[in-house]
Amino acid sequence: MADEATNRGAFRIQEYYCRKMAAPLYADICTALADGLDRSSQTGRAVLDWTGEPTRDALPLRLIGGLHALVLARADAELAEIFAGRVSGAGLQDALNRVLARNDAALLPWLDGPPQTNEAGRSGALIVGLVEVARRLGPKLEVLEIGSSGGLNLLIDRFRFDLGGAMLGPADSPITIAPEWLGPTPVLPPLEIVSTRGSDIAPLDVTDPAVEARLSAYVWAEKPERLERLGAAIGMIRERGIDLERADAADWMEARLAEPQAEGVTRVLMHSVVWQYIPDDRTARIRAAMEAAGAHATASRPLAWVAMEPDRALGEQVVSIRTWPGPEAREVVATAHAHAAWVRPGDARATEGIALDAAAQVVL
Repeated sequence: MADEATNRGAFRIQEYYCRKMAAPLYADICTALADGLDRSSQTGRAVLDWTGEPTRDALPLRLIGGLHALVLARADAELAEIFAGRVSGAGLQDALNRVLARNDAALLPWLDGPPQTNEAGRSGALIVGLVEVARRLGPKLEVLEIGSSGGLNLLIDRFRFDLGGAMLGPADSPITIAPEWLGPTPVLPPLEIVSTRGSDIAPLDVTDPAVEARLSAYVWAEKPERLERLGAAIGMIRERGIDLERADAADWMEARLAEPQAEGVTRVLMHSVVWQYIPDDRTARIRAAMEAAGAHATASRPLAWVAMEPDRALGEQVVSIRTWPGPEAREVVATAHAHAAWVRPGDARATEGIALDAAAQVVL
């Protein structure tokens, strides 16, 4: 169970992530909340008395998402000054406490659930895993995504990718995802994503303007290019929908793995930044279901698992794969920025990180 010191510490951990990801404004806000948040508001008390593991629960991003929603709605002039970067130091701490006290009713609901970032840019890292699966098992992939949120990454077959100069995907796509590529230009194998299906315990209808506004609030204010890409991806879904179901992740995967599999098509479980939010008993079931299905996989009906999940101690995302038939160990094929602003192919990791409690770490 967390305590006030641990909860304040979560904002310091998030401050580290924000600075590493070139988001100094959000880093300063996290520092101010870590050092100066008081109990003068219901929101402040709820944060300081949080009972879950605050880093795993993404508590700082829940609160900052609510703050950004107020900015986008032009609901608080003092908060707008903060997000414009015109308030700093002790003044920032005092201003944030005043903002929270004025906006308790609007902010408290943002603490009720995890952030629904649903960052389309993550496809720029996930595609590296899919490419490696195609290289090993064959070009045709059936993609099954859990924790799909609004399903933006189910568009991975419709995005155009520029991976260090290697191009992949439809040339006429409205969105080209071009992460900074920290490695040699790859030689891409043939790749055909024959279908994408997804599930989420609480899926979002991104075509609803209210949902689009909520997702926009989770986009960091310092990254307008992400907000532009979000709008374009939602436009793609409005034009042609996606296959997204409301379902428990373990129930859904067990059912999908039980379905007949086409010959010559690799069935792929895919997910990004979701494992920490799935209860442990469900992740255990997913592991067991994949191992059981993998035991019956063949060269003509193979199975793969592509994950983009955080190494929280290093503040990086790890793109890893497991294949059946294939090695028993999970293999790292890339590391990436949390929103895939950069991708580093291979298994090289950062050498410096931040101290982190074991409970906050994500283990596949």
